[in-house]
Amino acid sequence: MQTSRPTTTYRGLGDASNPVWRWDPRTQACQPALTVDEVSGRAVVRLMSLVDLLRNADRVLALSGSTAGEDVAVFEYLMAILYSSDHVPTSPEEWRRWVEGQESLSPAADWLAGEPDDRWDLFHPERPLGQNSELAPFLDGHGVGHAQVVIERAGDYNQFFDKSHLYDPEPMRPDVALRAMLAQHAYGLGGRAMAKADWLGPQLTYQAVGRLGTRIRVIAMGPTLGDTLRLNLVPSRDRQPTFNYSWTDGRRRRRTFRSGKEPRLPDGLADLYSFLGRSILLRPVLVDGRLMVDRVLMAAGELLAPLPPAYLQDAVLTRSGNYEGPLRPSADRAVWQEAHALYAAAADRFKGADLYDRLADLPDRTVNLWAVGLVARKSAAVKWVSDSFPYTSGLQVDLKWAADEGSAMCEYAAKALWSAAATAREAAYPNAKPADRKPQTARFNGSREMWAGAAAPFHALLDSVNANQRPDAGPLEAFGREIRTTMRNALRSRLASLPPGERGMRARFQAESRLKQMLNAEKCPAYLKGSPDD
Repeated sequence: MQTSRPTTTYRGLGDASNPVWRWDPRTQACQPALTVDEVSGRAVVRLMSLVDLLRNADRVLALSGSTAGEDVAVFEYLMAILYSSDHVPTSPEEWRRWVEGQESLSPAADWLAGEPDDRWDLFHPERPLGQNSELAPFLDGHGVGHAQVVIERAGDYNQFFDKSHLYDPEPMRPDVALRAMLAQHAYGLGGRAMAKADWLGPQLTYQAVGRLGTRIRVIAMGPTLGDTLRLNLVPSRDRQPTFNYSWTDGRRRRRTFRSGKEPRLPDGLADLYSFLGRSILLRPVLVDGRLMVDRVLMAAGELLAPLPPAYLQDAVLTRSGNYEGPLRPSADRAVWQEAHALYAAAADRFKGADLYDRLADLPDRTVNLWAVGLVARKSAAVKWVSDSFPYTSGLQVDLKWAADEGSAMCEYAAKALWSAAATAREAAYPNAKPADRKPQTARFNGSREMWAGAAAPFHALLDSVNANQRPDAGPLEAFGREIRTTMRNALRSRLASLPPGERGMRARFQAESRLKQMLNAEKCPAYLKGSPDD
């Protein structure tokens, strides 16, 4: 039995007036969102357009894309639309009224719905939304599979000798391509692009790291999308906001790629949140009458100059060695292990006009601080990391205290487990070669299991402190007991690989004695002290 092959039609740069080739995210479903079904009352995920997201923002629980980074990118795009519509609070006092009174976002939805159609066409031949149509002459000959636009699937930008991994026999839906493109603009990694110097200029091939690609982005989350948008709006008096519809929208002069880096500062928050960090061009196709994307061409985009604090209001500032700046995502440390820095951003700062100060002015308001980052190995994405932390205005000092103490306990526990592992190694292999000592110690070191086991108790600690509404050592004492138990189980699990006989028994006894000694040392954090068997 023969199966019919899909009929595929490719469009050149032709007729922009043909509605078959138009795709508009204002009216087309483009973003998965978690909503409550009106009949069953259950939470369901459904695709919604940009206009519907804003008009129904107080009935949408949250965005629900395929990755945390994708949701951040779409959220910031909605923020850019709010700033462009001029429907934003203009002062901290008005912002507070917006948040407490749940100001409707429908005026922004009305503004968006009334925008000219050609500004929002993803496949416009001259001004495609979010893209650079100057790449069009090179798309058919040099474009690759649509997987290139998806950060998690593209692989190392410097390893494009074999591009077969970028192809997919199934073309990509426009809504998926849009969300992936927005994530590229915000999080795209550095490296060489598959673009030639004689196309638009020699700088076209050098892709810069996106504006969120090296830091943790923090978003204050409310119970609905509307609450979350209002909480994160920065009061603004910008009456002429610049929204980046496309590279060739004529609203500003873009970089030329012929000279140096040409960075620029955004002229407002609408410009910042719609910044075109990549030159991207998607090739539309009709597959059995459905509009899809089958090829992508991607190269360098605009460059941001170093941003002033006004554009980094959520940033968690840290100091580590010679580095001082926004908190970075790490492959070795989970986001919760840096929660103490997040709470320090909310508690240990001078009065100013930033996100954490505005949150502190909301009486007894509880939100979740959602932290998101992209871990990368040079120009290859490793994984998205994210976590949420409770925050109630008035309790920021107590939460910081709990996070500081909990973090200190875990850090000390990791050192104690390493010390016990080193003791076991010395007893089991007293004559080990210098090159063998490190892997042998790692074999008996249970700190990785301890860190993994501490995540849930740490979140329970923060939730308990946030719910108590008063300073209380009880949650920290409970956390200390949990960590001691986790340490004991992790060490015993690791020591199970000791050789049998007297040497193994001696190594086990000495390692467990060392752990007890560490847990009763003067330097041990107060709430961690005790026996591992308590």
